[in-house]
Amino acid sequence: MQSRREAIRILEEGRARIEDLLDRLPRAAMTAVGVGGGDWSPKDLIGHLASWEEYGLDALAAWRRGERAPIDELQFTLSTSRLNDQAVAAKAGWTLPKVRRDASRVHEELLAEIHTMSDARWRAPTTPRGRKPLGIRLGAILQGSGGAHFAHDAAHVKSLSSFVKTHAPER
Repeated sequence: MQSRREAIRILEEGRARIEDLLDRLPRAAMTAVGVGGGDWSPKDLIGHLASWEEYGLDALAAWRRGERAPIDELQFTLSTSRLNDQAVAAKAGWTLPKVRRDASRVHEELLAEIHTMSDARWRAPTTPRGRKPLGIRLGAILQGSGGAHFAHDAAHVKSLSSFVKTHAPER
């Protein structure tokens, strides 16, 4: 299990890599589809990343109340693909500045929650009935490729990097 400090480092480094790539794109490319060879634009990817961090924040709030995380029910009833599609669709009508502001706010809120949490809470089960430590459960919500905890942003770096190579001017 990663420590809180390690989780924060992974989250910060992953977001910094995503932001660096996004900053290389011209504004018009931010809404062009093709990230990962699919139907998402960079704007959609930003909203997608924020949605999963929102699921993490919702889980933390539920666990504080001694309740099951809402994402548990969603993942039980929907495929990850469908869950992602719904989250992207929910923010599709938002402007690029709104999506970026929201993603930044959510990311900072998540980092603040982890920063202010005690190590004992990090290592304790999520609820009195839970078995797995909070740090493991939160890491699983924010997992990346191969189940790497807290590496969700990092999991999208390769596809965004490919998109940037075809849409950004040479530096």
